[in-house]
Amino acid sequence: MEKISRRQFLGYSMKVGAATMFTGIFAPSATSFFGLGGVAEAATKKIKPFNFAILTDAHLYDIKDHKFDNILEKAVADINSLNPAPDFLIYGGDLGQTGKESELAKGKKILDKLKMKYRIIPGEHDWYLDMGKSWRGFFGDEHWSFDHNGVHFIGMNSILVPDFWTMKNLTPKERMGMMEELECHKCGLWGVGDKQLEWLAKDVKKVSPDTPVVIMTHSPLWDYYPRWNFQTYDAPQIREQLRKFEKVISIHGHVHQVVYNEIGNIKSCGLLSTSWPWPYPPVQLPYPLIKHRRADPGDFEDGLGTHNVALAEDFAGMMQWRAFSDLLPENIKKGLKV
Repeated sequence: MEKISRRQFLGYSMKVGAATMFTGIFAPSATSFFGLGGVAEAATKKIKPFNFAILTDAHLYDIKDHKFDNILEKAVADINSLNPAPDFLIYGGDLGQTGKESELAKGKKILDKLKMKYRIIPGEHDWYLDMGKSWRGFFGDEHWSFDHNGVHFIGMNSILVPDFWTMKNLTPKERMGMMEELECHKCGLWGVGDKQLEWLAKDVKKVSPDTPVVIMTHSPLWDYYPRWNFQTYDAPQIREQLRKFEKVISIHGHVHQVVYNEIGNIKSCGLLSTSWPWPYPPVQLPYPLIKHRRADPGDFEDGLGTHNVALAEDFAGMMQWRAFSDLLPENIKKGLKV
């Protein structure tokens, strides 16, 4: 049986203390909930209601008029048609497939058609050909924060791995090829790394505990399925730094599917892509009733879509998965409260 493309759970780092892998079914371990005692030190303050949009995982190829180009164009048009218009858009990574400058340039040209400003974080497919050089050239810093209408937004690069390529004398193309695999046996776990953790600590230190927070990463901030890197190894440290806030919404790409989870004060939502839908991994989810139906392989747009999040005055959010086809279960077709 051929690999599906991305990564296996080997190269298990000493820092991983919070991620646990089983050869068959994975379930969140007790250590996954590290540092969640005493959540929320102050009631969340009122915000000015607004909505924002999200796109992710276009996986554009360096091929003229590729079908993924057309789907991203359709996604941008869908976001531009929203009424009321989103205040801004966040893009969740994997704009390109192999990290080529031409792929990222194509993606930026399409995203620049948005009628609103956008912020973006990288995915592994954007990064490992030239270690983010082209990505930074187009989009700047891979981690950032900003405040909008009383909400603190954070974006982080969650796909960093220890150097597995230098000792093996791998070429940039070979390194990228390994990182493209869903189950890479030698790549190791993804994380944000010490420098970003230090940056995050300084960033949230200046934010009052009554401020609601939205954080965007490419990989989940909970242990979903580490074998496919549906996790972030230092997520427990991130959750620890965010525990002073009463309400946090975590949004992630990478999984190419509808998924939801809660840990402590953090509600987490996974996203549809504009490229292809992944199958669900063989795990029992705490919230299995929001799984979308199996996509039709004969329909190139089945299982794909865009997203809109509306935030009310009390930071009660409504997450909408705007699927291009009729595959959403009835209980989330009109959105999910987050």
